[in-house]
Amino acid sequence: MNALDWTIVVLYLVGMIGLSAWLSLRQRDQKDYYLGGNNTGPLPIALSTMATQCSTNSLLGAPATVAFVAGGGLVWLQNELAVPFAMIVLMAFLMPKLRSLGLVSIYAYLEKRFSLSTRLLMSATFLLLRAFATGVTVYGAALVVHLTTGIDMTLAAITLGVVTAVYDMLGGMKAVIVSDVIQIIILWGSILAALGMALYLNGGWTATWANFPEARSAALQLGDFGFNKGDTFAFWPMAIGGFFLYLAYYGCDQTQAQRSLSTRNIRETNLALFIGGILRFPLVASYCMLGVAIGAYSALHKDFIMSLLGPDGNPRFDLAVPVFVTHHFPHGLIGLVMVGLFAAAMSSLDSTLNSMSAVTMQDFVERFSKKELSSRAQLIWSKLTTLFWGMLCLGFSFFVDQLAGSILVAINMISSLMNGPLLAIFTMGMLSRRINAAGAISGLVAGLGVNTALWVCAPQVSFLWWNVSGLIAAWVVGYAVSLSTKRPAPEKLAGNVVSFGKEPGMDHKQWMPYYLTLAAYGVGIFILLACL
Repeated sequence: MNALDWTIVVLYLVGMIGLSAWLSLRQRDQKDYYLGGNNTGPLPIALSTMATQCSTNSLLGAPATVAFVAGGGLVWLQNELAVPFAMIVLMAFLMPKLRSLGLVSIYAYLEKRFSLSTRLLMSATFLLLRAFATGVTVYGAALVVHLTTGIDMTLAAITLGVVTAVYDMLGGMKAVIVSDVIQIIILWGSILAALGMALYLNGGWTATWANFPEARSAALQLGDFGFNKGDTFAFWPMAIGGFFLYLAYYGCDQTQAQRSLSTRNIRETNLALFIGGILRFPLVASYCMLGVAIGAYSALHKDFIMSLLGPDGNPRFDLAVPVFVTHHFPHGLIGLVMVGLFAAAMSSLDSTLNSMSAVTMQDFVERFSKKELSSRAQLIWSKLTTLFWGMLCLGFSFFVDQLAGSILVAINMISSLMNGPLLAIFTMGMLSRRINAAGAISGLVAGLGVNTALWVCAPQVSFLWWNVSGLIAAWVVGYAVSLSTKRPAPEKLAGNVVSFGKEPGMDHKQWMPYYLTLAAYGVGIFILLACL
């Protein structure tokens, strides 16, 4: 990188802070800060959600997995089969119910339906896991920037953490959404530019496909059930486990659901989910195709792998994309791609910090405050809480390298450890009139226990199945405990249990064409992968 590249990076970072400062001038209260004033359209929200999902790990890890990693290849695309079908369920009942209650923290629903202790338990769990995961994200992104550009590791982490925390603190959810839209455009543009360059150097798509290892080109593994070592990303755990994973991720995780709560109404919440369900596959497919192109390029240029060697003499495949870019892109474009790396990290961090602040304020500070805070005081404390979590996660990132190396892999498994029980506790509240608070908490503990037992005693089983096992265990135990204890009080059920076809603002006949479109789209993805 030369002075031009660094100038582009610096201007981008300064621009993000300036944009957030401008957006902050319109803030009046917490509704503005955490929900963007409920005046954001569905397309920006869908793009913002996609930007959060497209982290540095996705941008670099997915192409590397497709091109080089054992057990990888295009089977990675199987992960997308469940997305359209999960969106149908989210649109039909889960998000309309949460949206109709006018929530900021989705865990407030658990107090309405079950008890305060249920709400606080899930809120505290969310904050602890997200703080840990965010510290790892900062560390991983800083490491990539360090290895790619040569910038000091500490400086890279501080730059990423401080800039993101500052623009997030200033602009709130509106800044998160606007910056994420900018970032997804840069990210996707960088991916497509790198793909175009790789195809050109390989001699076109036909030559690229001919030089890509045949064993890695199959996109479906229908005969693998994920019960043996090496079958983690087999078809069945990715399709079935992925379905419940995405239900939990989009509907029960504050970092994602908060965006859906920022719309003007239920209709726009559903439209945002629909758009995300359509656009996600092309995004994932583009960086998987980049993996194909780079895999073919490495077959044609044997010295490319040597350029990926780390200090230990082993290749760092996750650096394949930035190394390829720095070797073949002109200066200026290199700077834009490096901005894409920063954007990938920042788009994952900003929404997390804002959601952690929202949960802290809604579920703890205001819930236990001895006096009611004014709108101005709420806004100030919300900003300070965002900054607090940003600095805490940044501080934690400096200790990640002292942990076992497997922790970077384990962090991906922790999400699956929680997703099933998390989805269970929300669906128990919405779908059952018999399950009470004792049953919900018992089910949560049981689901976590079963998944932990699978992790320890059956490590060969794909962790994607935990999304299913945790859900089933939580429901079975939760219902059994509830049957042996008191029924929920009527006020806990009123307005908190889904009444299919009778939800305020929801006309399922109106949404049927959208449901059918998503279902057909999911079948189309399957057919496409079968053809590959």
